[in-house]
This record gives sequence, structure tokens and C-alpha cells, in this order.
Amino acid sequence: MADQFPIEAGHILLFARSVGDANPIYYDEEYAKKTEPGAIIAPPTFVQASAQFTEDYGLRPKVGEWWFGSGKEPRGSGAPKPPEQESGGGGGGGGLHAEQHYEYHRPLTPGMVLHWEREPGETWEREGRRAGKLIFTESITKYYDQDNNLVITARSVGVRTERPATQG
Repeated sequence: MADQFPIEAGHILLFARSVGDANPIYYDEEYAKKTEPGAIIAPPTFVQASAQFTEDYGLRPKVGEWWFGSGKEPRGSGAPKPPEQESGGGGGGGGLHAEQHYEYHRPLTPGMVLHWEREPGETWEREGRRAGKLIFTESITKYYDQDNNLVITARSVGVRTERPATQG
């Protein structure tokens, strides 16, 4: 079975607090009962936390493997940096997260257990002024509950540059 993401009230509360959202619909059951969803729900970007429930999440360090990390010694585990990453690779350009969209098909509530499927989306290019070609790539993740009902469709767009940006 695919990776699973259990939706728990405590996780919803902690996530809402971590993003500074004090809306009582995220933690107060009595308040939430009087709202349209009728129950505690998760904040809009909550499904991003599903990354912690998958083994292939690239931003989490793995013991014994090189990790970009942060700070003075960015090799989190002390493992040697892979040779292909020494030079910066990929034509010298960079990449970044450009957009994120969420389409809710139903509220995300405690007790659900999500699983997901990823699929490629569209790819398109634009000419940039300082970094050459900009390559946009869309990725679509569909989140389903334990009964295989579609709950959320998340669309992410990344952009890579052809080369490092020049000063302008």
C-alpha cells in the first residue's frame, strides 16, 4: 500500500499554531460543530505535512547519507557529498518552488487516513531576462481518504533556470 498520512486533531492544532493561525475551527470542537463543516478541520496547507509520512522526502536527512542541511557543516550525516553535486550540475542554473494550489473536494478532518498519488502536470518555458530560459514544471498530487474518496488535489509548480542569473 502507498504511504499513509493519519490526520490527527493534535497534529492539526500544532500545525495551525506553527503557522500562526488561531482560528478555533482548528482546535475547538464545540466551536467547530457550529460551522459549515460541523467538525474540526485542517488548515489549507496542512497536507504538506504528509511529506513526513513518506520515506522519499528529500528535505529530511537520512542517517549515513549526504544531506544538504544548513549551517557551517551542511552535510547533516557527515557522509561524503555525491560527486555530481560538487559542481552544481544541471547547466549551472537553479530551481525553486514557484506556486502551490489546493483544491478541496471535501474538508480534511481528524480520523481520516490519507494516501496519495502523484502525476506529472504540464511543462512550459519562458525566456527570462537574466537567467536564460525558464522551465516551469507542474506536479499534481491527489490525496484520497481511507475509502478512496478524493479529498484534495494539490498542484505544485517549480521553475528551473537555464543558467545562473546575471546582474542586470
